[in-house]
Amino acid sequence: QGVPGRMNGNVPNQPPKKSSVDDYLTSERQSVSKNEFFHGKVIGLSGSNRWHNVIVSNVAIGIGSRLHGHKCEIYISNIRVKLDNNFICYPDIAVVNGEPEFTDRNLDVLVNPTFLVDVFSTEVNSSAKTTKLESFLAMSSIRECLLIKEDEMRVEHYAKQNAKQWLYKI
Repeated sequence: QGVPGRMNGNVPNQPPKKSSVDDYLTSERQSVSKNEFFHGKVIGLSGSNRWHNVIVSNVAIGIGSRLHGHKCEIYISNIRVKLDNNFICYPDIAVVNGEPEFTDRNLDVLVNPTFLVDVFSTEVNSSAKTTKLESFLAMSSIRECLLIKEDEMRVEHYAKQNAKQWLYKI
């Protein structure tokens, strides 16, 4: 119920484990699988499919072609992002405009993304999608967010107008 996982689904039949942020990061840095962290729970992520990867690659190429000459870094799928509510997730694409900031010297948990992209399928429950989106939009550093459906032609674009107002386009 409302527990976010990879936007293309959670690992089935695995209940979330309770953990501290430090325990989660220690375990995650040694793990070959990806897990997100939300309200003390470690949530396993499922793998992605062909279409998910094609969409992520094409979006990253499109973003990269527009960033020429800007001080930006693009991270694809493997950077952890710590959101304001202690939710640690793996967005499909994270962009930082300016100097990236990380939680520690491991440089693997980003805290100041300016643009996030997540690709999801219809298998994701709407409360998990809503919880993740609300966490994205609550970050003061985030200026834009894209949610892309992998199994239909739908892109949701959120652009920050001011601290309390977002422009939403489908």
